[in-house]
Amino acid sequence: MRYPETVNLPFNATLLAGGFVPAAPGIPDDGAPGIWLVIRGNALVVEERGGQPFLPQGGPPDWLPADREPIRFGTWQGIPLRAVRISAKEALAAPLALEPFNANSDRLDDVSLTLGGMANQILHWSGSSRCCSRCGGHLEPLPGTWGRRCPSCRTEHYPHIHPCAIVLVRRGDEFLLARKPEWPAGRYGLVAGFLDFGESLEECARREVREETGVEVANIRYVGSQCWPFPSQLMAGFVADYAGGELCCDQNEIEDARWFCAGDMPASLPGRRSIARWIIDRFALGEEAP
Repeated sequence: MRYPETVNLPFNATLLAGGFVPAAPGIPDDGAPGIWLVIRGNALVVEERGGQPFLPQGGPPDWLPADREPIRFGTWQGIPLRAVRISAKEALAAPLALEPFNANSDRLDDVSLTLGGMANQILHWSGSSRCCSRCGGHLEPLPGTWGRRCPSCRTEHYPHIHPCAIVLVRRGDEFLLARKPEWPAGRYGLVAGFLDFGESLEECARREVREETGVEVANIRYVGSQCWPFPSQLMAGFVADYAGGELCCDQNEIEDARWFCAGDMPASLPGRRSIARWIIDRFALGEEAP
């Protein structure tokens, strides 16, 4: 499907509006049957039924290791939601299967993707916030929040969200796409990178394009954002105009960068669940102006 606004993209909480009710951390779990968001690596554990993937539901799955304590983080349409991570060594027998978050196909529905992304982000924070980064002390929960406090130095810690800028550069009817070496063969996407010290998001977008491709940009316009919980990013999307420079790829960051047009597209684009694809569809192929 084509998403009319970035607020409705998968992984953004608005997509769950009306059905999701968050639960404060630390509330006792009554053990009622629920939906299980089980993460293994960069994939959700699903049940294959009729050729379609579904999130496991019911009581604690008998295949879940006994030493894995789930985190109850809310309800979906009144059904408890529990997140738990398992080791890559855990065997999964049919009808269980792994559905990668970055799969080329969009087999999972948007709600399941968004719940899975939220679970992944919560589990990442839970696993990386055990010790104080200031003094090394063991962190304790801050009641009613996802925050933690160090009893030794009293420093408070809250979930770390890492902002990134992602940008489409346009030159007439052409647009600039780049390719990372770890991507599937033939796939091209947008230039993107993490915010640096002392930068605005627009400055980040300009710097990333310059560093990765050698191109200068102007007239940078914000077009939307997306939660990207892999593990904990916020993608701020921009469109910019070409202002000069010849393509010169930073081989430490990207493998290739080229100018494309609607009649000459790469073999593969980012998945439709991503803001990268939303920007390409809307502002490159859709000929819309921000």
